[in-house]
Amino acid sequence: QGLLCISAPASGQIVHSGQACVVKDDNISERVYTIREGDMLVLQCLVKGHPRPQVRWTKTAGSASDKFQETSIFNETLQIQNIQRIQGGRYYCKAENRIGVPAIKSIRVDVQYLDMPTLTVHQTISDVRGSYYQEKTVFLRCTVNSNPPARFIWKRGSEVITHNQDNGVDIYEPLYTQVTPPALRLSVDETLVVNPGDNVTMSCLLTGGIPPPVISWTHYPGPMPTTARVQGGTVTLQNVKVQDTGYYNCTAVNNVGNPAKKTVNLIVRAMSNITFQITPDPNKDSETIQMEQDVKLSCHVDAQPQDKVTYTWYKNGLPVRPSKTLVILRNDPELEPGTCSLEIFYMQFRDQATYSCVASFTGTPIPELKIEVNLTRNAVSPPVLTVPKGRAMVTVREGSHVELQCDVSGKPRPPVLWSRADKEQPMPSGDWLVETRDGRLRLDNLTRDMSGSYRCQTARFNGLNIKPRHALVQLNVQFAPIVNPQFLDVRTRMGDSVVLRCSMQKANPQRINSSTWSLNGRLIRSARPELQDYSEWKIDSFSQLSNGTYECSISNGVGTSRCVFYVSAKAYNPEFYYDTPVPIKKVNQTYSYTLQWTQREPEAVDVIIMYKLEVRQLNLQSYMSKQIQVGTPQKGVLLQDTLTDLKIPLSYEVRLTPITNFGPGDTAMRIIQYIEHQMCSFEMEKICGFTQDKKDDFDWTWQNANTQNPKRSPNTGPIKDRSGTREGYYMYIEASRPRVLGDKACLVSPLYNVTTKAKGPHKTPFCISFYYHMYGKHIGSLNVLVRVKSIGVLDTQVWTLSGNQGPNWQQANVTINPRGPFQVVFEGVRGSSYEGDIAIDDIYVVRGKCPIYRETTSEEPVDCRKD
Repeated sequence: QGLLCISAPASGQIVHSGQACVVKDDNISERVYTIREGDMLVLQCLVKGHPRPQVRWTKTAGSASDKFQETSIFNETLQIQNIQRIQGGRYYCKAENRIGVPAIKSIRVDVQYLDMPTLTVHQTISDVRGSYYQEKTVFLRCTVNSNPPARFIWKRGSEVITHNQDNGVDIYEPLYTQVTPPALRLSVDETLVVNPGDNVTMSCLLTGGIPPPVISWTHYPGPMPTTARVQGGTVTLQNVKVQDTGYYNCTAVNNVGNPAKKTVNLIVRAMSNITFQITPDPNKDSETIQMEQDVKLSCHVDAQPQDKVTYTWYKNGLPVRPSKTLVILRNDPELEPGTCSLEIFYMQFRDQATYSCVASFTGTPIPELKIEVNLTRNAVSPPVLTVPKGRAMVTVREGSHVELQCDVSGKPRPPVLWSRADKEQPMPSGDWLVETRDGRLRLDNLTRDMSGSYRCQTARFNGLNIKPRHALVQLNVQFAPIVNPQFLDVRTRMGDSVVLRCSMQKANPQRINSSTWSLNGRLIRSARPELQDYSEWKIDSFSQLSNGTYECSISNGVGTSRCVFYVSAKAYNPEFYYDTPVPIKKVNQTYSYTLQWTQREPEAVDVIIMYKLEVRQLNLQSYMSKQIQVGTPQKGVLLQDTLTDLKIPLSYEVRLTPITNFGPGDTAMRIIQYIEHQMCSFEMEKICGFTQDKKDDFDWTWQNANTQNPKRSPNTGPIKDRSGTREGYYMYIEASRPRVLGDKACLVSPLYNVTTKAKGPHKTPFCISFYYHMYGKHIGSLNVLVRVKSIGVLDTQVWTLSGNQGPNWQQANVTINPRGPFQVVFEGVRGSSYEGDIAIDDIYVVRGKCPIYRETTSEEPVDCRKD
């Protein structure tokens, strides 16, 4: 009975995803994927073949002056976050499994962008000719960096200007101005090959550009080398190293037209890792070296630049002289690029010898590399790969180390390549293939995801280039159980039965060797095996003696894990309502406070019969205590109690504990502070709990006179806060670019709770008081809205003001009658131009009506969102 091994050459296809603008797929070869600058590029190479091919991504740049760029990304998916314009170009996916010809697919990525336009003004000189006076001519020039080219539209005010249809205005493309885009030339070739240790100077020379462009240098991949010295358009590298290889990009910008760019591909010569292959006569499907058959010796070295390597062949120490039976292929088309082969046709006894391959960079100080192959019938034999007896399945524990072993023989003895056989993922080292000379693969710090099949196979290099020999080793990593729940708070009524279950979700081995239960550290069930994947403990009738911490320990023979249950008939803690806006009553130097709360999960335990309320001044240790009698609390129903005789301006700690027949439950604690009118002056960066609305067009800005932009627009906005100090903060909207007419900014207050149960005309009124500053030629509108949260969310406009109100702060008071918990929304609307900054300060919301002589009311439903 034989073993059938099927191999298939590599094939590939590129698919793309992400935020695409336009995608074109031509029937010939050009594939273009268009993406906006700043989006995420995702290209995936779908590959087929057996063994599974390795995938390598490379790239060429977008313009004709940019040379080949190699990204060296070995992964089926290429992902670039926040793609930039310089990353456009052609991307290549190469799939190779050393069977047949590698598959190469490509796609061109076109990165589109649009920068902010630049507007420049130019004037002619006034001239008098005869009796006629020629007026000044004004040229307006609009330039923008874009891909594809932008379309320009000229407007006077809001009206579009059309060529030849507006007296006195002409539109030119291109427009005559005294400015020119930048132009560059390089002082060196676009591809520069140097030796390690050389000093390199590269210069970008300006050949045009008005105004004078600014030149900058960048490096790809990675940042500029630390040894690089940049002075204007010149970059100097002292004593270059191999890692300095890369693309040095010179860019000139003067905001006229597109930037000028030149790229130097710097290659530092390097050579390493010389290997050989012996290929028996492929026409005879042979795996052994035989007389009167063909044989091919191949030699490859990793080098840069690869195409400049010179290979020299020697036979028994003498240079090989090509003949009809000895043919040298400088670049073997059947093997990896840069491979040189010596073909021996119709091998004779005289061809048995020691052959040497020498790789060098002719005329350079780079040391040459040499490798020898002994080509005789007795010195060459096919490899044999086996797994030692008892090593086909290896079982170890998580966190330890292991050595997987495959024995290989043969002449010459090839290396062994290791890879994952059952998972489409790299080896633990991160490489897809790991080479070992002796066939032993060591894995340290084992984790459970390292379990699975590992394939060992003979390498074609440094051995016979024949079908590789394969073998599999199964690695089984054992680990302790993963249990659920790790911790659970269980509440119950007195007398109810309770079942506690500790389940083993995942483990290796997947069985419970033993489980034990304890209560408050005392063993209540000895270790015993379980037939199922869980262990249970049942409390038939919960009592005071049943209360405590239950712990279940589960072991699978490798490790132990624990489930912890806190079981109690204690009531859950109450949950305070933190939205009482102000003390409900102030008498002399005392105040009252309405404490509000809901009960968390009241039905989980016995009925709550009362609450214990404890209050203490923050500067004292003793508590004042009282009991609050309540009916049966319902989930979500608001409870309240009024604290009286609290001293102004002291703060208090409040502790509230529910009581059942079982005893005290969990306690909730909060601090009560006395704040006069709850005024918000925006002096802290947290801005009193106000938040920016997520549905508006832009945000309010927190600042004071010292932090504002010194280049801000004059004749608009406040110069100090409402109190008249430069250090005081306020909130304002900035009307300058990029804001446009009608843009809205919404600032939302914390939630205020309405506690009264009265309805109709007896609803509790509230007064909203604030200061506003609306000074500027193009002031828009300031609106105050009340957002009531009941069944839905409804915004009702209660106050509005538009236009210039002068350079001083002014106060507004608004009385409202909300139908439930509410928030106050301050909506700033941008006017027709940049002199439209609006500011607010010193806001407070208090129960009761506003003073009649200041009060303004208006109610109209609106939506605080973009029109």
